[in-house]
Amino acid sequence: MRSTAHHADVIIIGAGIAGLSAAHLLTGAGVGVSVLEAASTVGGRLATHEVDGFRLDQLGPLLCTSWPELTATPGLGSPELREFAPGVLVHSDGRRHRTGDIRSARGAFRAVRTRSSAPQLAPGGYGDQLRTVSRAGLGARNAGPKGTGLIGTGLRTTGLRSSGTVSDAIDRARLGAALSRLAATPTARLLARPERTALAALTAGQMPARTVDAVLRPLLSALLGDPGLTTSSRCADLALRDYARGGLCVPAGGSGTLPDLLAASLPPGTVRTGVHVTAADITTVRTKEHGELGCRSLLLATGAGAAAELLPGLRVPAFRPVTVLHHTAPAPPPTGRSLVLDGDRAGPVAYTAVMSEVDPSRAPEGRTLITSTVLGTPPPDLDRSVRTHLAALYGTPTDDWELLAAHHDPEAVPAMEAPHDPHRPVRVLAGLYVCGDHRDTSSVQGALHSGRRAAEAILTDLGVAPAHLGGVGQPEAA
Repeated sequence: MRSTAHHADVIIIGAGIAGLSAAHLLTGAGVGVSVLEAASTVGGRLATHEVDGFRLDQLGPLLCTSWPELTATPGLGSPELREFAPGVLVHSDGRRHRTGDIRSARGAFRAVRTRSSAPQLAPGGYGDQLRTVSRAGLGARNAGPKGTGLIGTGLRTTGLRSSGTVSDAIDRARLGAALSRLAATPTARLLARPERTALAALTAGQMPARTVDAVLRPLLSALLGDPGLTTSSRCADLALRDYARGGLCVPAGGSGTLPDLLAASLPPGTVRTGVHVTAADITTVRTKEHGELGCRSLLLATGAGAAAELLPGLRVPAFRPVTVLHHTAPAPPPTGRSLVLDGDRAGPVAYTAVMSEVDPSRAPEGRTLITSTVLGTPPPDLDRSVRTHLAALYGTPTDDWELLAAHHDPEAVPAMEAPHDPHRPVRVLAGLYVCGDHRDTSSVQGALHSGRRAAEAILTDLGVAPAHLGGVGQPEAA
């Protein structure tokens, strides 16, 4: 090894999905790659552990079926995705109601099925957009055939416009119309809007306060992993637009199947686990186990904190903590495949789902798996507080629910506070690169896209023609 000019053309430190996706694009172009991972398994935070036949995600982020990187990244192929029921179930004022399904705005959705038919949107962010669309959407009831408007024939003829039922129906129609139009909005237009916090953008609009507080705030908090909604409004726009375009999903068998697929389809010997890197520069990587390894280029694909330890001066963002709990119950709660949100913010759980209904492969046959997520600092009596809250959210006793596992990650989600650049440079200098969700958006999509950008930069600097980069282009959701 010492007699050769280098151990690999490119050494990648970190076998998360960003580093693994970059490795695929580089090896596909004929570049020699070695991926070094300190842990005994690949995936980083996207790990899935098996406990008594259950497959339990360590972090378990929500994915969107509209993300192009999920089907366009070499090595992933077409991963099996398990979709939640359309829309979400929001628990508010002691009851659950389904909302956020763009199909509920039937007339508006038909009017914006193609981007060319979408009207000019307001320039001030999705708060202003929701205001504009709520007006346009309600007016659309007279634009289509009889009975296909947002309010619907039955509600128009009842004469009960002041009733809570009709008000709820109108709110759902307005929200559905707003999401339909947001789904048709190009990325460039979203990124050109004035930037502020997500919460400020929400409250600046004229959607009813009950819709903002009980639906949009908990939905965005779940999508962004940010209970205070201090995230950049542009990032919030992108997240909500992706949700509107495709809905929510999880990988079949657990989130760890994504890095497992990427690692398994790389050339044998490319990924080396259990290798601890102590120092690194452009041409040399020093490890505890194998001494010095030479390379022509170095890609840091670790988390932001670990990358800064190897590369002093690299900016480290703030992080948002996330705690994931897995329970099993004698019988499944009656919510099916729905994602359940806490619209009242009355307890520690931000969102929860009967995961064995969404993805049956995560639980033994005949067993129930409920997965719940706590955003922010967890309470000291975690399990008791969570089960008490889940009893209210699901409307069923939880005293006999058993806690299978709980995982707390204080650095689960890199913060994307305004101003936030969703395409931070991946090239530190020629020969030295950084990728990860902290360089794009703090999501699986952002991590995959960051790895793609890093691979593009490396191939450009090495003067190597890419083999797989031409067919995808830049995904709008990044």
